Amino acid sequence: MVELKFLGMDFGCVMGSLSKGEFPEKNCLFPLISKLLGYVIVAASTTVKLPQILKILQHKSVRGLSVVSFELEVTGYTIALAYCLHKGLPFSAFGEYVFLLIQAIILVAIIYYFSLPLGTKTWIRALLYCAVAPTLLAGQIDPILFEALYASQHAIFLFSRIPQIWKNFTNRSTGELSFLTFFMNFGGSMVRVFTSLQEKAPMSVVMGSVIGILMNGTILSQILLYPAPAPKKGKKTD
Repeated sequence: MVELKFLGMDFGCVMGSLSKGEFPEKNCLFPLISKLLGYVIVAASTTVKLPQILKILQHKSVRGLSVVSFELEVTGYTIALAYCLHKGLPFSAFGEYVFLLIQAIILVAIIYYFSLPLGTKTWIRALLYCAVAPTLLAGQIDPILFEALYASQHAIFLFSRIPQIWKNFTNRSTGELSFLTFFMNFGGSMVRVFTSLQEKAPMSVVMGSVIGILMNGTILSQILLYPAPAPKKGKKTD
């Protein structure tokens, strides 16, 4: 069999089968599909939050957005990225966290800007993150604590969605939430379930993607269910 590898993907098996007029077997085809989808997720992650950012800038409003949800999301991405860097994983395995974290920080900054004046609690949370994040990303914390933080990231991502889901429910509106951003999050989580199972990742990793499907799917259904009233200026956040 001819070796044909590119970016860790082995095309030789598939090309060999096709050259013989045969359809590749699943143990030959699925690993390649998994790798390809992994790179697609990394590429797509560069624009996942762009629709949400643009929607806020267009309407100059953060109406209906839960600032705590977006802050928790930044925390979760920071922990996940720090852990992957600390473990020395290849970029293809965690590259999306780099782009998602950068966009999430920009998004929170924009939410803060359109929520001025900010409450004291918001300032404390922001300053605490700025103080802790560099140490975390440099991996300069106790290894046992690092493992515990990484184990908690699924809970963090879960609770990052609950305040927003509850706010949508109580307001009967999703405000300035972007359908496209949450649709891409939902699709990415579905793809990650397949790639994680194919790569025989730990069940905790698979469960993280399942949680993503459930939470993002819930918000998507709310965006479709609740009407969007006229935009208003953002209110003070706490």
